[in-house]
Amino acid sequence: MDGLKQRITAAIHNQPQPTVTVLSSLLAVEDAIGYIPKDAVEEVADLTGTTINDVWAVASFYPNFRFDPPCEHQLELCWGPSCHLMGAMAVIAAALDQVGVEGEGDTSDGKLSLRYNTCLGACAQAPVISADHNLMGRQSPEKVRAAVTALLASPSPHGQGGN
Repeated sequence: MDGLKQRITAAIHNQPQPTVTVLSSLLAVEDAIGYIPKDAVEEVADLTGTTINDVWAVASFYPNFRFDPPCEHQLELCWGPSCHLMGAMAVIAAALDQVGVEGEGDTSDGKLSLRYNTCLGACAQAPVISADHNLMGRQSPEKVRAAVTALLASPSPHGQGGN
């Protein structure tokens, strides 16, 4: 069994909750690996006694699931109500400009995955971003530009090539 398949199997079989579902299994795989490989869909179907089509139906319903490996670094930009009211749109515009992209997605060099998030759970510190899963509050266009520069200059938190 190759390393990826072992990681998928371990993630699915080591879920802490007593009830294992298609959704909980997909979440466990994405938490462990950073995305949902095709092999995981088959494993989840086998474990839950469902079909591959049933698993794909659940996986494709949720827009936050990834089906390709993530980039080396992750940047989430909150645009929820509190962040929006406190200037998130200027922060988002500065981040997009600094990264050189027009919207959320992955950079062509595999360095950065940029995603919008409806709430990062730190409304009192709005506007908020998450850089490699580290929350950073009270952002401004200048601060987010510096955060992106620092993020791209740092080594991947997961070793070479993302998760």
